[in-house]
Amino acid sequence: MGALLLTNCGSNESPSDFDFTTRFEKTEGTETATYEEVITFYENLSEAYTSVSMYKMGRTDSGEPLHLVTFNPNRSFESEFSDDKRENSILINNGIHPGESDGIDASMMLIRDFANGTLKAPENTIVAVIPVYNIGGALNRNSSSRTNQNGPKEYGFRGNARNYDLNRDFIKADTRNARAFADIFQALDPDLFIDNHVSNGADYQYVLTHLFTQHNKLGGPLGNYLHTSFMPQLEDSLAVKKWDITPYVNVWGRTPESGFSQFMDSPRYSTGYTTLFNTLGMMVETHMLKPYKDRVEGTYELMTSFIAIADNEAEVIKELRKNAKTRFKVGDEYPLNWKVDSSQTTTLSFKGYEGEMVPSEITGADRLKYDRNQPFTKDVTYYNYFTPTTTVTIPEKYIIPKGYWNVVEQLKNNNIKYSKIQKDTTYRVQVYRIKNYESRRSPYEGHYQHYNTEVEMFEEEMQVTKGDYILNTQQPGIRYILETLEPTAPDSFFNWNYFDTILQQKEGFSPYVWEDKALALLAENPDIKAEFEAKKASDESFASNWWAQLDWLHKQSEHYEKSHLRYPIVRVGG
Repeated sequence: MGALLLTNCGSNESPSDFDFTTRFEKTEGTETATYEEVITFYENLSEAYTSVSMYKMGRTDSGEPLHLVTFNPNRSFESEFSDDKRENSILINNGIHPGESDGIDASMMLIRDFANGTLKAPENTIVAVIPVYNIGGALNRNSSSRTNQNGPKEYGFRGNARNYDLNRDFIKADTRNARAFADIFQALDPDLFIDNHVSNGADYQYVLTHLFTQHNKLGGPLGNYLHTSFMPQLEDSLAVKKWDITPYVNVWGRTPESGFSQFMDSPRYSTGYTTLFNTLGMMVETHMLKPYKDRVEGTYELMTSFIAIADNEAEVIKELRKNAKTRFKVGDEYPLNWKVDSSQTTTLSFKGYEGEMVPSEITGADRLKYDRNQPFTKDVTYYNYFTPTTTVTIPEKYIIPKGYWNVVEQLKNNNIKYSKIQKDTTYRVQVYRIKNYESRRSPYEGHYQHYNTEVEMFEEEMQVTKGDYILNTQQPGIRYILETLEPTAPDSFFNWNYFDTILQQKEGFSPYVWEDKALALLAENPDIKAEFEAKKASDESFASNWWAQLDWLHKQSEHYEKSHLRYPIVRVGG
């Protein structure tokens, strides 16, 4: 764990010395607190109540530290950050997109109300809150960047201090924010996780929608529990409170009646990242067009219900997570890519608005228009089951050349255990060659990301050198290891451009020199000559391309560099 500073540890002053009414409450639900007001609020809260503490964690791209606030009546450092803490813990993240400020205000009221006794405090659960994750975006306050959103009056900007969307950065970790988050996450090891957002997309009647991590991907008894027990309990609890909720409406540019699928949260997203460590994750997605007051109050009620259920089922959750951490063994097949399983569906009783395509008065083309005077309740097909499309056999170990220190830094920051090889050693290894990949044509969060990556594997005896890194897969972070180091995983380090240097040849040939050497190669290697002639006979474009022919021959020769397209991280065993 990185540097941690306890900024306040309680009761130098009494609660009556402070005004804990939030800006949201003072403005009757029309405004959100500024970043400075949020931090001052929690500093004062931790002064007034021993149950509340505020920690400074790693620095963010803004230069400001990322804060962590905990509500824990049984206060001690060990009870919050030790591996054998008695209580479970919930981590709540706010302001990843600071224009979506609902959770910022709701969490301030939540922790205050736990501390002053307005809310019944959880007995078996530590509640931890990141007050504002995207500090740079929160400081970039404006009133116009959320085109689709109904309030508050002012809010922060989506991009962080370096204009990154932090909810795409959890694996590639280009930002200090993401690295500071990992530090908090690994120190706390939360059993449950909430990330508070505001939706985009369709119009409908609900203030609240939930986006639980995809249960098949979470997998095993833990995924089944999330899907069949925890989620229904949350929906029922909110229904009792008269807060209707539905799964996140994953549609764009059309109405939801024709059905929609669950959002697949790959590890670039917060709940996809937390899933890699067997944490039960959920994004709250309030509806952008509902009044800000309703959205914040709904977020508050959703979090209180979530925490109450988690507290009641603390022992069940603890045992499920404990077992999940040892679920995947060497030699097992691990799913890397997924698709919707249309053979299994759920029917939602969905409360929407009638919509139709009408001619645009601006462009003349058809545009979608909802009619809020025509609400409806209809059965809608929800595709919330997924099935793997590709799997990988789990190896015993991975070996990482010492030159790839950037990869090792990420592993270390995510509490992955590894050691250095003490002397030059020969291993029997499995090596990947990059067979095919596609790349985005335009930049995406600072990268030209790869996708549809294909590899071919071969085995060889390879000497690894002193100082190279070796790690065992059988550790709690096994899923993080597999989904970052296996190049075909959607959010692998390969697909996020960590290894693009292997995609470019460093040495080539001059045709006038290689011509003569290529003749000698053909004369001395009849098998290569036969394959060469067959390729010319069967491939018309190859036969008419002299450069492709010389390049093909060069790749069959000893002159072709072995590092080209060779994935440098190798597998051992499995």
